[in-house]
Amino acid sequence: MTSASTKYLVDEKGKKKAVLLDMKEYSRLLARLEELEDALDLDTVARTAQDFRNYKEIREELAREGRL
Repeated sequence: MTSASTKYLVDEKGKKKAVLLDMKEYSRLLARLEELEDALDLDTVARTAQDFRNYKEIREELAREGRL
C-alpha cells in the first residue's frame, strides 16, 4: 500500500482517528495476517512438540486406514 492511497478519518481538530482501505487492500491485509498467524502456529508446534513421526510412516498408516 502506498502512502498516496492512504485515506484517514479525522476529528474536528484534524487528528487522525481511523484509516480507510479499499476492499482489495483490506482483503490483501487479512490474507497476509492469516499467513502470519499460520506461521506463528507452526512455530509454536515445532517448539513444543514432544515427538515427531516420519512423513512416510504417516502416509502408509493413512493408506492402510483407507484415508488417503
